[in-house]
Amino acid sequence: MATGKDRQKQLAREHHERQLQRRLEREQRNKRTAIIGSTVGVVVVVGGIVAAVALLGGGDEPTDAAASPAASAPQDTASAAPAAQPKPYDAATGTCEYVADTTGGATKDVGMPPAKVKLKPATKTMTLDTNLGDIVVELDNAKAPCTVNSLQHLADKKFYDGSKCHRLGNDKFPMLQCGDPTAKADGKGAADGSGGPGYVMVEENLKGAAYKRGVMAMAKTPAPGSTGSQFFLVYGDIGLTPDYTPVGTITKGLDILDKVNKAGVIGDSGDGTGAPKETVEIKDVTISGKS
Repeated sequence: MATGKDRQKQLAREHHERQLQRRLEREQRNKRTAIIGSTVGVVVVVGGIVAAVALLGGGDEPTDAAASPAASAPQDTASAAPAAQPKPYDAATGTCEYVADTTGGATKDVGMPPAKVKLKPATKTMTLDTNLGDIVVELDNAKAPCTVNSLQHLADKKFYDGSKCHRLGNDKFPMLQCGDPTAKADGKGAADGSGGPGYVMVEENLKGAAYKRGVMAMAKTPAPGSTGSQFFLVYGDIGLTPDYTPVGTITKGLDILDKVNKAGVIGDSGDGTGAPKETVEIKDVTISGKS
């Protein structure tokens, strides 16, 4: 007759086998460079918290059950390495460049944003109308004009409408990741985090970037110029390298994020993150203060 200890060993072995199987499936599906799933060996230590900057392929690389899991950085896996590098904002012409994402991720094609942008008004207000209430973000148009221009385009085209935030962190990695229009956010969607708009842009506003409570930043892959439609909302402090465009500040709705965090995750991917148990569905996005 099996003892309780034998049963625990069996469960642990089965859990490890499932993790290995999920890892194999991810590697077969994602043979390209991305940034939130399997670790790439870049570790950031902030206040004693270790945050591994990793490759996101719908989940994280399995960790040893005896080891403390490392949190992985928010990442948009729709685009790993664009064929052509987008150019930053050109002050002489007042234009931004967006290039096609040719890496084969799932897309909701709404066309390219207009190249011509304006730096005024300096800030714009983005309202995420969710099933849990409004989350309002003050967008920094002056410092991240290409990103704000893209968000404006996506909002106008109803790109985010009906999408679900697919990845929630924990108290050590406090962020909610959204912006994949194809995500199921049910803890079963291995492809969650792979959807985007079919184009990418340059990262902006990186000098001195810090990911503190209240920051909205854009997810990306390790490759430069790989920012797409996905973003993450920070409800604590995260020790990430300054590689992700800080596009705005949350002025309303942090209580919603705290509530979602408290509810926890479905299908822990091994580092404490997963689909949020408290579903966050974006019903509509509006941006006011058009130039």
